[in-house]
Amino acid sequence: MVRFGYTILYVSDVEKSIEFYEKAFSFERKFISPENDYGEIISGETTISFASKELARTNLKEGFIESRLTEKPFAIELGFITDNVEQTAKQAENSGATIIESPKQKPWGQTVAYIRDIDGFLIELCTAIN
Repeated sequence: MVRFGYTILYVSDVEKSIEFYEKAFSFERKFISPENDYGEIISGETTISFASKELARTNLKEGFIESRLTEKPFAIELGFITDNVEQTAKQAENSGATIIESPKQKPWGQTVAYIRDIDGFLIELCTAIN
């Protein structure tokens, strides 16, 4: 059996990134390693993890493409379901996020917005699909 356990974001500052997610989305910190190079937050059924770029380089000898706000986002997003997309987007923006697409209602009734976190990762904020 295979199950999806976590997503790891490679970031410059694990502590700072976790603090952003705590403030922006009210997620809880699960832990941060004593070396401050890895940490996790409690975000629902799937854990969001953070690894320092330095730690990631030790695991990926050929390197990786870094997420940067000055570049277009990767072709992947984190999806966060919320009852109030507008309020969540504003809270995230006040915590340092960049609004990419303001909340809009889709033809199927779902409200969706797109933001980027402080490390440049793309996040979709949306209401549940009924």
